[in-house]
Amino acid sequence: MNPSPSVSTYPSRRAVLQTVLGAAVATPLLGACVTSGGNDDKPAANTGAKSADNPLGVKDDAPLEVVVFKGGYGDDYAKHAEELYKSRYPKAPIEHKGIQKVGEALQPRFVANTPPDVVDNTGAGRLDLATLVGARQLTDLAELLDAPSFDDPNTKVRDTLLPGVVDDGTFDKSVLVLNFTYTVWGLWYSKPLFASKGWTYPKTWDEMLTLCATIKAAGVAPWTYQGKYPEYINDPLLSMAAKTGGVDLVKAVDNLEPNAWKADGLKAAAEAFAELAGKGYIMSGSEALSHTEAQAAWCQGKAAFIPSGSWLESEQKDVAPKGFDMVMGAVPSRTASDKMGAAAVQAASSESFLVPAKAKNPAGGMEYLRILFSKQSAKAFAQSAGTLPSVAGATDGLTLSSGLGSTRDAVTAAGKEAFTYRFRTWYAPLAKAVDDATGELVNKRATPAEWAERIQKAADALAKDSSVKKYTR
Repeated sequence: MNPSPSVSTYPSRRAVLQTVLGAAVATPLLGACVTSGGNDDKPAANTGAKSADNPLGVKDDAPLEVVVFKGGYGDDYAKHAEELYKSRYPKAPIEHKGIQKVGEALQPRFVANTPPDVVDNTGAGRLDLATLVGARQLTDLAELLDAPSFDDPNTKVRDTLLPGVVDDGTFDKSVLVLNFTYTVWGLWYSKPLFASKGWTYPKTWDEMLTLCATIKAAGVAPWTYQGKYPEYINDPLLSMAAKTGGVDLVKAVDNLEPNAWKADGLKAAAEAFAELAGKGYIMSGSEALSHTEAQAAWCQGKAAFIPSGSWLESEQKDVAPKGFDMVMGAVPSRTASDKMGAAAVQAASSESFLVPAKAKNPAGGMEYLRILFSKQSAKAFAQSAGTLPSVAGATDGLTLSSGLGSTRDAVTAAGKEAFTYRFRTWYAPLAKAVDDATGELVNKRATPAEWAERIQKAADALAKDSSVKKYTR
């Protein structure tokens, strides 16, 4: 999942993902629209009779307006879903808009209570989800999730989605957003390079360190990372901690529990990455590299491993040499007694679709999403975008690139052990504190104990700050 393929810089890319995953501190983009009502004074909706073929009660001649962020994925996939909608409701006029600046275009319409029926709220100029949620401007999608899927009437829509997708769109126990693409984080390497050298991808951290010694002896740096943005190397560290401590550790961190950052799992992960740096297994000078510079060096064979999300293949398509065939592996387990299996991966969804509460045709908007989140639509998207959709089985039977195939295989292997942290989307100051501390850790300017103490102090300060809205999971 490339959270915002039209955005070329890493901070903006990740910021888009953060916004679609959770309610970050809101910028009041909607201003005066937070006046009253939300769903309470919603205009009369266009509705029809519900049936087995029309579970959401769509009025067959009601106009449908779809607004889609037209970024790196284009909008042909959205038009494809509209064609399927039109085939089922041929009397319904469909107005399609593929635009760049979603917030700029739609803010006045939300203020005027005249929003479209369905919106892909993505891109750097998106509407702020926290503000929309607080103003009760979004339709609860529970009815959609409990409706039969477009592909199989015996399976609910919610049961067709990959792990975490429903949670990613949940705000205060209501599902208000459905995210269409799926990102997985792990360690990337060139499969042909490893095959030519006889290197085997490690499943445990001890195996990783042994392999790193072999790689270094061969004259290649074992690791590099996008040093100017230390969040990249946070991902494998936090993934390792989650595997060791399990879901309870992840929840304790997200819920700002006392001493959460001093848990054994986090301590062990910090020690592992301190050892990686201490043994000289991170390419010299990585700290000063941007994401593009570090990734280019990796593609040039200067380093064997690089941490990243599953957008990496798409981002490097014009840089990686022919035959590089990058693949992603799950972060190695720290100990034999980890609470999660070796295949567990950090994963989350993005590209957020929503149905405004004041839409003229909310039933049509939800029906459009029922069609969009079908295997038929998701498969077409995977073929055109080269990105994993958030619909389970959407890539079955497709010939995939090496990177996308490895991402799909990682999600399949992880099964229910796909996990994600929410603190980064909920509390930006804490996210920065973690980034900064990890940068110090992997550059040997902080010990694991100092790393944990520094982050815990930031988490405690946030927990005590009554001006910050708190979330729990």
